[in-house]
Amino acid sequence: MAAVAIQRVTVSAYQVPTSSPEADGTLSWDSTTMVLVRVWAGDQCGLGYSYAHHAAASLIQDKLVPILEGADAMAIPGLWRDMLNALRNLGQGSLCAMALSAVDNALWDLKARLLQVPLANLLGRSREAVPIYGSGGFTSYSVEELQGQLGDWVAGGISRVKMKVGSQPDADIARVRAAREAVGETTELFVDANGAYDRKQALAFARAFAEFGVNWFEEPVSSDDREGLRLLRDRAPGAMEISAGEYGYRIFDFRLLLEGGCVDVLQADATRCAGISGFLQVSSLCQAHGVPLSAHTAPALHLALGCALPDFRHLEYFHDHVRIEATLFDGVTTPQAGRLAPDLSRPGLGLDFREQDAARYAL
Repeated sequence: MAAVAIQRVTVSAYQVPTSSPEADGTLSWDSTTMVLVRVWAGDQCGLGYSYAHHAAASLIQDKLVPILEGADAMAIPGLWRDMLNALRNLGQGSLCAMALSAVDNALWDLKARLLQVPLANLLGRSREAVPIYGSGGFTSYSVEELQGQLGDWVAGGISRVKMKVGSQPDADIARVRAAREAVGETTELFVDANGAYDRKQALAFARAFAEFGVNWFEEPVSSDDREGLRLLRDRAPGAMEISAGEYGYRIFDFRLLLEGGCVDVLQADATRCAGISGFLQVSSLCQAHGVPLSAHTAPALHLALGCALPDFRHLEYFHDHVRIEATLFDGVTTPQAGRLAPDLSRPGLGLDFREQDAARYAL
């Protein structure tokens, strides 16, 4: 296909309140911010986003938009490299990686729209639908709220659910017991400490949680403590998988986790790891190390990747982002029998922005 010049780029940010106060093992919050990028070329508009601080919008406008204007919309690898280089002196991880993610995601959506194909088809599908797990179970919830949310997912056909632990360790075993009572014996039960425990705490909790059939322990210690993650992976009960990676921003972050033998399942997030382009690189690393890959949050964004990548395990159906994506976009699909499938009648990500509905959340 001939070059298609990018004509215009817009950046905006939206802050959406949570449905109730939320907390995990190390943080509490009452709103979530989405940074949205739209890129026009030919007769199409591609959209991409990241869940990031609104400062990422200024960074995109100042550093990345000038690279895009007039460039070939089809030449994503070169644009990705040029944007990464432009961020060198600002630090290519963290907020910069999230800014780059939003733009890169928009470019992939735009390319698929220009070709008039779903992004899942452009990437090359290896499956028709993606397994999901319900995710929320915040430590700010009462036991009744925890049981209600997890039980509702199971009743809706989702056979894997995840809850937060770590902010009140003395209550964690009782909360996990209550969660198991709510979801029954056959549902897979995951816990996520967000790095709240130290090594010995985490190991003791791993053994205690195993008594309730917990088979996934996410960030039992900080992801920066790679030796601690390896310790947990080696010494946790055999049926319990250790996972981490959601705070990976650069490819080197993921390489260190994999080379260190730190995880049974690696997580990555295309709103943080330099976009779909970065996520594809992480997938290649996982295949080289024989480690499966799971997508962190942003289900509408990760769906096409989940359908395409052969090493893909499952997708996090995260309460906050499910609400936001259904509020701000048309074209969001809903789970069927615990799986998400893309709408192949819609090009790109399959999403259309509801500008009028979003206006009240604009920053």
